[in-house]
Amino acid sequence: MTQPKLSVVVISYNMKRELPRTILSLSTKMQRDIAEDDYEIIVVDNGSSEPLDADEYLKLGGNIQIHFLSESSPSPVVAINYGLSLAQGELVGVFIDGARIASPRLLATALDAACLHKKPVIGSLGFHLGSERQIESIKKGYCQAEEDNLLASVNWLEDGYRLFDISVFAGSSADGWFSIPSETNSLFLTQEHWQELGGYDANFLSPGGGLVNLDMWTRACQDPKSRVILLLGEATFHQVHGGVATNSKEGSSPWPIFHEEYMRIRGKSFARPAVNFLIVGHLNRSILSSVLLSAQKKLL
Repeated sequence: MTQPKLSVVVISYNMKRELPRTILSLSTKMQRDIAEDDYEIIVVDNGSSEPLDADEYLKLGGNIQIHFLSESSPSPVVAINYGLSLAQGELVGVFIDGARIASPRLLATALDAACLHKKPVIGSLGFHLGSERQIESIKKGYCQAEEDNLLASVNWLEDGYRLFDISVFAGSSADGWFSIPSETNSLFLTQEHWQELGGYDANFLSPGGGLVNLDMWTRACQDPKSRVILLLGEATFHQVHGGVATNSKEGSSPWPIFHEEYMRIRGKSFARPAVNFLIVGHLNRSILSSVLLSAQKKLL
C-alpha cells in the first residue's frame, strides 16, 4: 500500500454491536469519492472484555488494520495516542468513540477542506440516533433493540444520508450547522499539527476521558496559526451503547466530575472555542430542513 493521504484512528471498547457499522460506514463500501489507497483505518481496541474479531473487519477493506491494547484504561487517551503514533497519512482524523457511524462523504470532504489551509482544524457536527438526545431517550426505554429497528426502517446501507432522517443534533452541536460545536467526534488535523499539540492530554484519567475530547478540539481551534473548518452536510451518528457520558442511566450527568478534572488540569472553566471558521461541504435533501432551521436560529 502506498502512503495514504489520510489516516483515521477509531477507538473501541466493548462495542461488538456498534463498531461493525462504524467501520463499514468508513470503508469504501459506503464512503464516496475516495479510493481505498487514499486512506487507512486504524482501529485500536482499548482492552475490551470481549476482544474484537479482527478478521470480521479486515474483510471490509485492505486499508483496515486492527490493534489491541492488552490492558484497558478507563480513559481512551493512551489508545488514541497509540493510534496517532501508527498513522501514516498527512491528514489524520480521530474517532474517540467507535460507536459513531460516519456520513457518506465525511472523509472526502475532510480531504477537500484540508486543501484550503496549511494548518486546518477540521470537524463535523454530531447527531444522536433516535427522536431525541440519548441522555433523555434511554430514560424512556430507548435501547439497542429499538435502535436496531430504527436503523432497519431506513435504507441507510444504500444511502447513508438517510441517517439524518432518524436522528437529532447532539448536545455538543445543539446550535446547528452554522455555529461551532463544543466538540467533534471526527477531528482532522495534519500529522505535524497533532505532533505540535502533543496529541490528547494524558492527564485526563476519567472514564471515557472526561472532557478530553472537548479539550483537544478547543486547543486545536485556539491555535492562532490554524484555520477551523466545519463540514456542512457531513456528520457522525451516535449509536446507543452504554457510554459513560452520553448513555448514562444514573439519572444525573457526570459533567460536574468531568469539569472538576478539567479545571484541575487547565486552571479554568471549560468554554466553547470562540473562533471564526469556514464551512465546506455539500447540501443534500436529507439535511435541508435542519439547515434552514439553523440559519433561522442564527439570524434571530
